[in-house]
Amino acid sequence: MNIKKEQSAKQSLEGIIKINGKGLGFVLNDQTGNFVEIENGFLHTALNGDTVSILLHPKRGEDQTGEVLNIIKRAKNQFVGILDEDNGSYFLVPDDKKLYVDILLSPTPDLKATGANLGDKILVEMTDWPAGEKNPRGQIVSVIGQPGAHETEMRAIVLERGFDLDFPEAVETEAKLIERDATAHIQADAKNRRDFRDTFTCTIDPLDAKDFDDALSIKTLPNGDFEVGIHIADVSHYVRPGTALDREARKRATSIYLVDRTIPMLPEVLSNNVCSLVPHEDRLTFASVFVLDRTGQIKDQWYGRTIINSDRRFTYEEVQNILDAGAGEQYDNLLALRDIARGLRAKKIEAGAISFEDSEVRFKLDKDGKPLEVYKKERIESNLLIEDFMLLANKKVAEYAAKAHQGKDDAFVYRIHDYPNIEKIINLQNFLTPLGYNIKIVDEKISPIDLNALLTKASGQPEEDIINRAAVRAMSKAIYSTRNIGHWGLAFTYYTHFTSPIRRYPDVLVHRLLADYLADKKPTPATLTSIAEDVVHSTEMEIKAAEAERDSIRYKQVEFMLEKIGQTFAGIISGVTDWGMFVEESETKTEGLVRLGSLGDDFYEYDEKKFALIGKKRGTAFRLGDKVKMKLVGADLSKKTVDFEFVK
Repeated sequence: MNIKKEQSAKQSLEGIIKINGKGLGFVLNDQTGNFVEIENGFLHTALNGDTVSILLHPKRGEDQTGEVLNIIKRAKNQFVGILDEDNGSYFLVPDDKKLYVDILLSPTPDLKATGANLGDKILVEMTDWPAGEKNPRGQIVSVIGQPGAHETEMRAIVLERGFDLDFPEAVETEAKLIERDATAHIQADAKNRRDFRDTFTCTIDPLDAKDFDDALSIKTLPNGDFEVGIHIADVSHYVRPGTALDREARKRATSIYLVDRTIPMLPEVLSNNVCSLVPHEDRLTFASVFVLDRTGQIKDQWYGRTIINSDRRFTYEEVQNILDAGAGEQYDNLLALRDIARGLRAKKIEAGAISFEDSEVRFKLDKDGKPLEVYKKERIESNLLIEDFMLLANKKVAEYAAKAHQGKDDAFVYRIHDYPNIEKIINLQNFLTPLGYNIKIVDEKISPIDLNALLTKASGQPEEDIINRAAVRAMSKAIYSTRNIGHWGLAFTYYTHFTSPIRRYPDVLVHRLLADYLADKKPTPATLTSIAEDVVHSTEMEIKAAEAERDSIRYKQVEFMLEKIGQTFAGIISGVTDWGMFVEESETKTEGLVRLGSLGDDFYEYDEKKFALIGKKRGTAFRLGDKVKMKLVGADLSKKTVDFEFVK
């Protein structure tokens, strides 16, 4: 929509609008670094995440307000919610509380024809929003199921983020044709590749992994050095530009990992079979091969297409047990890989790479998806071993490509990470002070080495997780870009994503570009223009996939706690506000709210500088990071919220 107003360039700006649960909008003013507040009556149909142009109102005091002039691009047009009815009119009551209006289903749907019943969770497409009307209009796309059912809720989480659950028929057909001809094709292409089938090669992955997109080969050289190959599934060999497979992978951009399933970027016949580096099968790969000594010093390097036949599929736990025991299957090779990885890791940390250690939770589910157990995923050294070699490949491929395109902009896909914003760093410092921690700020910047020192100091302490999360929130977000600025968090001048093309589309693009540079070819201008668009889209989809994963975890945490109302738990205060405190339960990492009204022994005031609630009469203080005991008094699965009260 357009609102005709006369305004100078200084009075208007463009940006992405963020809308909170109260229906207030906020658009960042890049010139001032502050947010422009848009009251509900001035949103003019803008929805959360839309790209908009806004008119700035005359400034009164410190606050800047404005109104939406034009919606440049809708963030989404499909929404999940509950089917409801009022006086013969049918509505979608959205799950997303940032969607501040219901969607009127118009024309009135024939529920029998759609298979929907009142109270069902459905997917609706917003078709238009007529001028002057309170509610947008929409049509039912699909019926998801009964609210509260495991399958319904997991599917709803994916659909709400704009991802598809199923592949189009044309995509499945292409994938099946590739599967049918895979063996013959591999045999025919083997002569064009460096052959590693006689070199010991293995994969090391989680126990429940289904797609294996990276493998390590190792060979001891006569002088005692090691040739280590980092072999990555050659997805770009199968997924060619212009095909239905490529269009679908480009659209999805990433796989999504929920608590109980993976929504893959590629059809399973590719992700779990043809491309997957399963043991005892010839597989086509794209590799980074290094000659290194035991300390991780690189003596030589090579990049190109390879063919492998993995000798063994290890789990992280199997490798760790062999290393800890000092004996077992392929012990010497695994020990060499571990020692080299330690050397690579030491060099990375010495250069200033940041080591975050945030606890991840996992679930044991019954056949119906009900959570039986919540446990913390432990990172062991075998995890780090794989991570270190993948970082090496990503870093060195980026360095090679940068040299090949001679530093020209928009000629490669980089994974970049900017310096933290100074305001966020100051907020982090204010957050840390009440906990007894400090971080040095010099010339409005912090050193990665100083940040690592902070994380090391917090390691093993009750507040470790919340400090890690606060530090992560203070960091800039890593994104994909065709313009390299380096990766601050890893302390790498050049970095990319090369190692997971089964689940990340940018890695497919990197493989294609690397193949061009290895062949001394320049990508076409049309290719580079397309890739510039792809990196923006891939970053957006990566964010949505991470939100879906967090949503599924949060849903299962609340579901797990439903049967524990009245029980007492140990936890830590993870957030303090003027309306109460957030506390995190120690074992399941479930975060819930202790409302200010439940603290009946005093009148508490919020001290913003100390991140504390302090009683006026007795002086009792509840501070960020305090260990507490609390009773679970409520859990709302539809809102994904948990309520606690303190106990003595």
